[in-house]
Amino acid sequence: MHYLVTADTDIGIQKSTNQDSTCIKHARTSLGEIVMAVICDGMGGLAKGELASATVVRTFSDWFHKELPFELAAPDLQVIGGKWEMMLKDLNHRILEYGRANGCSLGTTFTGILMVQDQYVVVHVGDSRVYYLGSDLCQLTEDQTVVGREVRSGRMTEEQAKKDSRRNVLLQCVGASKTIEPQLVFGEVQEGVYLLCTDGFRHEISTKEICSYLKPSHLKNQNDMHRSTQTLIRLSKKRNEKDNISAIVIKAQK
Repeated sequence: MHYLVTADTDIGIQKSTNQDSTCIKHARTSLGEIVMAVICDGMGGLAKGELASATVVRTFSDWFHKELPFELAAPDLQVIGGKWEMMLKDLNHRILEYGRANGCSLGTTFTGILMVQDQYVVVHVGDSRVYYLGSDLCQLTEDQTVVGREVRSGRMTEEQAKKDSRRNVLLQCVGASKTIEPQLVFGEVQEGVYLLCTDGFRHEISTKEICSYLKPSHLKNQNDMHRSTQTLIRLSKKRNEKDNISAIVIKAQK
């Protein structure tokens, strides 16, 4: 499988800092092309959310360069997923202790994907998302929010969840929860588009608009990918989205 990868982020129309952090890594190896993408939505007063998200992204960037080469001798995404889970639990403890020592509250969502030998692992905490777009749009992650839990239990519809005042209330996030239990998703990479995004990207645009602008056949190169993503970001801002807005787009093709 071959990959095109882009990342776009915007501070939005209201916040004074961009607390989202993104990381994309794309390498050509003896096993074929490898992609790692991570997106984090930080939260906390002043620049604390930015500190939390940037700390997590930097840790995973370091892992890609220092640890992944050893994993590639006999790659096992189940093992790697377990290691990512432990890394996040360690980061959760470290950020939590930092907050206690400095009298502040901070944290971040985490959504990451690693693609190796046409297989992928997704590790996820919070309400950022991974979608797969082939013939239609499929959400690969579960929102770890109060309304997400209500929707999964059948006590609330998707439309009700979009309007509920608790839609941003997280059940867990890295650095602000006593314990975390990341979601792990494994699968085979299919031709199409994989989208990682923070919640600011998706609140004000529709599934139909995502499918239209990020349709795989429309994305011939990275310029097309940036242009389409930035159009969706502008739409969100025009519709008064107040949060930071970030998205990573991965096009997989043979």
